[in-house]
Amino acid sequence: MRAIAAREGRKEQILDSAVAVFAEKGYYKATTAQVAEAAGVTQPYIFHFFHNKADLFNAVVDRAFQRIYESFRTVEAPPDRLFQTMGDAFFRIMNTNRAETILVMQAPAISEPVIREHVREKFQLIHKLVLTKFTQAGLPNAAEAASRFIGTGLLITVSEVLNLPQLRCLD
Repeated sequence: MRAIAAREGRKEQILDSAVAVFAEKGYYKATTAQVAEAAGVTQPYIFHFFHNKADLFNAVVDRAFQRIYESFRTVEAPPDRLFQTMGDAFFRIMNTNRAETILVMQAPAISEPVIREHVREKFQLIHKLVLTKFTQAGLPNAAEAASRFIGTGLLITVSEVLNLPQLRCLD
C-alpha cells in the first residue's frame, strides 16, 4: 500500500513538473528529458507512467480540465448571478494554477491528432456542463450564453497570458 502511494506521489510530481515545462516551452519544444530533470527523476522513469510525450501532455490536460470542470460543477448561484459566479470561479483557477491555464490555451493549437481530439473532447465536456447549468437555471438562450461564456473565458485567458487587461473590457 505504501509503495502504491509513493508511486502515485511520484506521478503527481512528474505531472507538476510537466505543467511547468510545457507551459514555459510549449508542447513541441518541451522534452520528456526536461520534464524528468525538473521532476528529479530519470527520463525512463517517466515512461513507467506515460507511454510517450503526447500521453504525458494529455494527462496534464486532463488534470487542468478536471480542475475547471469540478470548479464549474460546484458553482451554485441564482440565475442572474450564475454567469458571473462561474466567471469568478474561473478567475480563481487562473490565479492559483496559472501554468495550467496557459496549457489550456496552448492545447487547441497543437496539431498532433491524438492531442487535438483529446482537447476537443475536454472542451465539449466543459461546454456541455456550462450549457446544462445555464439551461437548468432557466437562462434565456442558454446555448448562446454557454458559447459566450466559453469564448469570454478564452479571451480573459489571452488577456492574462499576454498582460493585456484592455482586452477584458466586455461590458
